Amino acid sequence: MALARWLCLILALLSGLAVSGFPRNPSRLLRKRSLPEGAVDGIEVYSTKVNCKVTSRFAHNVVTTRAVNHEVSFDVELPKTAFITNFTLTIDGVTYPGNVKEKEVAKKQYEKAVSQGKTAGLVKASGRKLEKFTVSVNVAAGSKVTFELTYEELLKRHKGKYEMYLKVQPKQLVKHFEITVDIFEPQGISTLDAEASFITNDLLGSALTKSFSGKKGHVSFKPSLDQQRSCPTCTDSLLKGDFIITYDVNRESPANVQIVNGYFVHFFAPQGLPVVPKSVVFVIDVSGSMYGRKMEQTKDALLKILEDVKQDDYLNFILFSGDVTTWKDSLVPATPENIQEARKFVMDIHDRGMTNINDALLRGISMLNKAREEHTVPERSTSIIIMLTDGDANVGESRPEKIQENVRNAIGGKFPLYNLGFGNNLNYNFLENMALENHGLARRIYEDSDASLQLQGFYEEVANPLLTGVEAEYPQNAILDLTQNSYQHFYDGSEIVVAGRLADEDMNSFKAAVKGHGAINDLTFTEEVDMKEMEKALQEQDYIFGDYIERLWAYLTIEQLLEKRKNAWGEEKENLTAQALELSLKYHFVTPLTSMVVTKPEDNENQTAIANKPGEVIPSMAYLSEYVPPLLCVFSVDGDPHFIIQIPEKDDAICFNIDEDPGTVLRLIQDPTAWSLTVNGQIIGEKRGSSDSQNRRTYFGKLGIASAQMDFRIEVTPENIILWNGDSLSTFSWLDTVMVTQDGLSVMINRKKSMVVSFGDGVAFVVVLHQVWKKEPAHHDFLGFYVVDSRGMSAQTHGLLGMKSSSFRLFRTHGGGKKPRERAILVTLDPALNTLPKWGVMKGCDNKGQGGTGLPPASACFHQPLLQGTGSSNEGC
Repeated sequence: MALARWLCLILALLSGLAVSGFPRNPSRLLRKRSLPEGAVDGIEVYSTKVNCKVTSRFAHNVVTTRAVNHEVSFDVELPKTAFITNFTLTIDGVTYPGNVKEKEVAKKQYEKAVSQGKTAGLVKASGRKLEKFTVSVNVAAGSKVTFELTYEELLKRHKGKYEMYLKVQPKQLVKHFEITVDIFEPQGISTLDAEASFITNDLLGSALTKSFSGKKGHVSFKPSLDQQRSCPTCTDSLLKGDFIITYDVNRESPANVQIVNGYFVHFFAPQGLPVVPKSVVFVIDVSGSMYGRKMEQTKDALLKILEDVKQDDYLNFILFSGDVTTWKDSLVPATPENIQEARKFVMDIHDRGMTNINDALLRGISMLNKAREEHTVPERSTSIIIMLTDGDANVGESRPEKIQENVRNAIGGKFPLYNLGFGNNLNYNFLENMALENHGLARRIYEDSDASLQLQGFYEEVANPLLTGVEAEYPQNAILDLTQNSYQHFYDGSEIVVAGRLADEDMNSFKAAVKGHGAINDLTFTEEVDMKEMEKALQEQDYIFGDYIERLWAYLTIEQLLEKRKNAWGEEKENLTAQALELSLKYHFVTPLTSMVVTKPEDNENQTAIANKPGEVIPSMAYLSEYVPPLLCVFSVDGDPHFIIQIPEKDDAICFNIDEDPGTVLRLIQDPTAWSLTVNGQIIGEKRGSSDSQNRRTYFGKLGIASAQMDFRIEVTPENIILWNGDSLSTFSWLDTVMVTQDGLSVMINRKKSMVVSFGDGVAFVVVLHQVWKKEPAHHDFLGFYVVDSRGMSAQTHGLLGMKSSSFRLFRTHGGGKKPRERAILVTLDPALNTLPKWGVMKGCDNKGQGGTGLPPASACFHQPLLQGTGSSNEGC
């Protein structure tokens, strides 16, 4: 039978190991045919096998699926740390291989195929640990199709165990479903376990086989058709979830060296050493975007961490929003009294203001440097700085490259910086690059119910340094192409891995030494290997894939070159790129520099698809979910409506809160000339708000943006966005990702995050969606509003966010009472506006726009209908 007229291959890297089959064309569901048991939507996946071989922590994984039908999909979820090395597609006995090529070459080949309408491609990344590879193929009915994907990774030791993480999701009953894992560890296996999130221990036990003895371990998961059923009479599968294998090795010696075919690997993980005391500064973002669930989870995690801080440690907390505050002026010992005081401090943390990352980090670094210089901390101790943020810098120094430079110069290579990025609405690449160049790492904290546990888990990884200043040394002139061999810390439960190439493969012995500073004294660990004995010990061909150490070395080298490349420039970056690319092509790894191209001849033409290694995306201004770059953001209102009016010509800012009853509509911006713009906002209150207006928290629950010139209006709520173009109405939800353009107007909705509205080349607003925890008893979802470009707004602009520096004057007085606060009267000088009739409390901002928790009330002049495209600002005043 002739093959179908077209073949659609979609290779995607998305989110974990799932294998499935389903048609893309719903019309095929209408065809009547006899299907075998377990077939879904006309597809029979009759075999799915996952075969894993782990040799000395290096895992070689092959996923094979066989299916029969007209259109078949193959999904495999694999770890983000893995590199795909091969993919083949076999149709009726004919094999079509994948080829790894330089990304630019592959891109040109792919774009040519796309332009001719011969293919489609999709590359994404999602999930915490996994990426998704998808191939969809359309072939002749009844054709036999085999998919085979190979990927490799170095298993990292984490909290005392190596973990292999597989995602299982066949989406139907599979006649032959099997996961087989064979492990070979020359040091000997000490523990081996396997668990599945989708099946009870009783059922798992009957389908699972696991054993280990000496150097070998084996795990097999082979559920029968009946064991796969979600119920005894069901035809759908319960295999949907995580299958996790964990193990560790014997550690009679703190180090182990293995040499095969001229390449060596050196594993180092000592145990039983006393913990080195540490000085740790927690730098915590308390800006308005941390409001609600994120803040509560952060506080819960910090309280738990305080329980685990050791009495020999020193600590401090630095909080940053628009300004920077500290718990103590200097580091303090973790005595029971100080820990109790710290708990009270943490419990009293509240969100406020904007995000000043630069000043907060510099304050923490200065504190650690000063403690070391003044010898207020033990000589044999180490320093660590941990920063948590959920957004980008938008106050003070906000340029990422300048913040990196300031931090790098302040730390001076003396201690590591660890950056935790809370959620997706931040520049994670910036956090990662800054951490890497200061000998630390970055970790994303996912917004979920377990965010507090994620934070605690990270601290546990760095809580117990056993050595500092660790350096691995090898015979001089005997080693080539060495991977990283010096580390600032060795933490309990982790492992240092160094690999390289021997300059002389005929040497009789090999000596490796690791030096480091311990809590009490300096230590040196030496390992000497007899080359002939090593050869005898590694004759385990059933478990070993021959060149595993060479591939491990290549994997580790590429990984480290790519990390160095992130902070390199010019010729250095070009050299690092060239080295990583050469190795990626030589060893057939799909890395950020290469792509895998699959080409299948079809009716004398080529059908092409491409798979890339996805990476972190730097958010653009249009996709911010909270605050925006300060170089553009001159006016904003967010939170309990907290207004910031920056005055660039005076290097000053006014910060104030508005205290009005829920339901009140406030005029934010009115520009009668440029685009005839009006922006209004409606106040909402807490679910169970206080009757005392001084203690009640209010927010913006609805925003209206109108252009009388264009007869265009937008109404935004936390539930949806409604657009009126004249009498024509369009409704979108926050689950949409949509762009609407028309005659100089642009509206971009970024799913569940933000909306950007632009008028021409000089006016741009961002509306931010703030979602609170669903079970939050008091607060609603609410909106923030930012003017990110006001160049196109006229001098006649007014409103609460439209006031120019020439149109108002502040008169400051001091209030009385037990807690005096600075009070201010805001008087407008523009004849179109009235003087604000009441006076309110305001903590004056400094010249960086910081502070501000006061309450200058709005005049009735600013109370307006929500959507109004015409009329003057003082109408009704």
